Amino acid sequence: MRKRLGSFFGFFRGANRFVLVLLIVFLVPQWWLYADVSSKYQKLAKQAGLVYGPNAEKRVLAWRRLIEESRSLSVVEKLTKVNNFFNQMEFVDDDILWAKEDYWATPIEFLGMQAGDCEDFTIAKYFTLRELGVPDEQLRLVYVKALTLNQHHMVLAYYHKPTSIPVLLDNIDKELKPASRRNDLLPIYSFNAENLWLSKEKGRGVLVGGSSRLSLWTDLNDRLNTITN
Repeated sequence: MRKRLGSFFGFFRGANRFVLVLLIVFLVPQWWLYADVSSKYQKLAKQAGLVYGPNAEKRVLAWRRLIEESRSLSVVEKLTKVNNFFNQMEFVDDDILWAKEDYWATPIEFLGMQAGDCEDFTIAKYFTLRELGVPDEQLRLVYVKALTLNQHHMVLAYYHKPTSIPVLLDNIDKELKPASRRNDLLPIYSFNAENLWLSKEKGRGVLVGGSSRLSLWTDLNDRLNTITN
């Protein structure tokens, strides 16, 4: 078992870094970005451009191209590409960006602003991986305390198997790492589309109910459904 886990994490360590998509955005013609993007997201990209500026339209299109071009990749490659793509955004606190104490942005808002806080990085990665076919039961948004920074933080966890050590996608430590190598993070609670868990010293936590108990999560999903439907 230990050997198989080591082999699995070896894939992450050996994966090539993703070419910076946002650099490509400024070097390719507009028509190329629109290729293979659905009419719905072409419209949403144009709307983002009107609200946030023309480069926001290109960022949304680059995101959709990433999804279309990554569907057939392995899980390791999907995690790597998605993590690297969104980690190109800038970290900015909610009170500065949105004039609110706490605001969970949709992926389009995050890309539109080209900035967000740790929740926004994590949320965008979560929804993108779900679109890429990663099952919800293998993903958790994990609220932690970053011990080195002495502040609360959020990361995305991927579980290869229900009993495996999760791999973390993070905007602070940008390298994909198993949770066992992140002693700087203390889990508090985690959730996905359906459930909410309180963390405990060992294991995956104690199920305490549905994720709908989190008002910010419910509000985010309501806004996302309004935008995309």
